[in-house]
Amino acid sequence: MPQPKPKWWVYVLRCRDGTLYAGVTTDPARRLTQHNAGTASKYTRARRPVTMVYRERAKSHGDALRREIAIKKLPRAAKDALVASQRGRKRA
Repeated sequence: MPQPKPKWWVYVLRCRDGTLYAGVTTDPARRLTQHNAGTASKYTRARRPVTMVYRERAKSHGDALRREIAIKKLPRAAKDALVASQRGRKRA
């Protein structure tokens, strides 16, 4: 029986110093735990604790990576607006 395709997510973390970090994963809760344990990213390791402030589903790994790059290229004000747009919405 074929394995189901993984569901990809793009996420944004807010670090202790207020900076934002974007990434992709198939399991947002596991990835957040890894970031806070210091085992996921050199960038976030020195900026713990981190909180997940935004996430969105992607159709594929490639789509998730392209969206991550697009988010990283946004100016800070646009990233803040993206994060604010998810507040109050039900998270998937």
